[in-house]
Amino acid sequence: MGKRQFKPGNMLYPVPAVLVTVTDREGNSNIFTVAWAGTICTNPPMLSISVRSERHSYHMMKETGEFVVNLTTESMAWATDYCGVRSGRDVDKWKETGLTPEKANVVDVPVIKESPVNIECRVVKVEELGSHHMFIADVVAVDVDEAYMDEKDTFHLSMAKPLAYSHGRYYGMGEELGSFGYSVRKQEKGAKAGRKTSKSAEKGAKAGRKTSKSAEKAGGAGKVRKSADVNGGKKATTRPEQTRKANSQKSDGPRNDKKRQK
Repeated sequence: MGKRQFKPGNMLYPVPAVLVTVTDREGNSNIFTVAWAGTICTNPPMLSISVRSERHSYHMMKETGEFVVNLTTESMAWATDYCGVRSGRDVDKWKETGLTPEKANVVDVPVIKESPVNIECRVVKVEELGSHHMFIADVVAVDVDEAYMDEKDTFHLSMAKPLAYSHGRYYGMGEELGSFGYSVRKQEKGAKAGRKTSKSAEKGAKAGRKTSKSAEKAGGAGKVRKSADVNGGKKATTRPEQTRKANSQKSDGPRNDKKRQK
């Protein structure tokens, strides 16, 4: 089957479904869900979020120039959806979702305690693109939950079971299929040794097949010797074709004689 063309639209899925926390000048905070979020620069570290101008939290970010991107997990799926369909003008989302606000390290905006990663941001620029305005920001701090750190001080986000959003639905992450650069990474010594062992086994199998063929030839020679025994211990040298021809000539002789007599 071929490809079907859709009208231009956003089909860049899956994406992270993040909870963004903001505060106004009076200290009132809010949580709202954002799917249009992404990394835009490594050095300096920068990211962006795109928000509709009619959102309650939009003006809070415009006032203070700060926000926090809180990554979500499978256990936070209900809260993530709720914060995207209810407005902070009408409800206290902290109370309704049961999420816990904590003080950030750098910005004056609360982070979500239940989130495995909190990315503190300061707005650099706002691009008014159309239906959404893009907030381009510097990452000024990253806070991670120590529950997902191992004994080597390595952070494992996969242990938190991150949440993803795809075309109107929420999903957990599947099993790991590889790591960055695995397609060109050199094989480990154990794998090379395994291949050598496999090749040795193949050579052994080939040698076994040759030995088997030799044995078959030897078996054929045994049959010849048996035929020789039947002929009084002498090896038969006459071919079957020669034998049939000789017998044919013997049988034709008397008939030819009779014809001549007639």
